[in-house]
Amino acid sequence: MSHSLFGQILGVRKFVNQDIEVDFYHEDTTTTYRYSSDSSRLSNFPKDLIETMASTLAKDICVEIFFDNDGNPTHIELEECDDEDDDFEDDEDSEDDEDYIKDD
Repeated sequence: MSHSLFGQILGVRKFVNQDIEVDFYHEDTTTTYRYSSDSSRLSNFPKDLIETMASTLAKDICVEIFFDNDGNPTHIELEECDDEDDDFEDDEDSEDDEDYIKDD
């Protein structure tokens, strides 16, 4: 059964041998995904997908990773993340503004 994981990239490591590692945060868990030029390595992530994921670091971009029935990544989707804290702060700011409005 295919499935997907939705989260954000927290860290990226690029090595001189062209290997890339990304730390993917999803549901209070961080998983490291790796690309290696050594195709015999287990859990080798496709290079084009991991480079795209790495490019989202430090941006408000969320990543959804789709896997096939064998657990191999098939594709990713990117979208702007909703920041629940920002929404909460906006609500508080608008309430504070109302306190300063005086009727003449």
